[in-house]
Amino acid sequence: MIGGVTIDHPRGLHGHSDADVLTHAICDALLGAAGLGDIGTHFPDTDERYRGISSLALLGEVISFLSRDHWHPINVDATLIAQEPKLIPYFQAMKEALGEILHLPPQSIGLKATTSEGMGAIGRAEGISAFCVALIERVTQ
Repeated sequence: MIGGVTIDHPRGLHGHSDADVLTHAICDALLGAAGLGDIGTHFPDTDERYRGISSLALLGEVISFLSRDHWHPINVDATLIAQEPKLIPYFQAMKEALGEILHLPPQSIGLKATTSEGMGAIGRAEGISAFCVALIERVTQ
């Protein structure tokens, strides 16, 4: 599961939730932009309520936290680093899944993918990394 989309690949990611590395990075970027900590603070892996939970559900909670504090996302821009699988064919579906939760059109969600050219754990296809920045604005009444 990456970006809310099931990826057809013989191996998957391991985590307390569904291990959606992209959605977790987006959660962290939004929480950080609003000064609300990080995903581990709000959804600790020591809490059994979050075992196996959909990361899209966590993202929905993050959006609720932002809304409570009168913040709204303008855009997110993420980079995935993975030796395999090839992720670009899944980008449109990811943008649609994420956009539904973020209340953003697909063109406000930037996704990029690169490899680590065979170097390190990611280059050996032992994991995937994601980095994200988010722009939010305060909603005034």
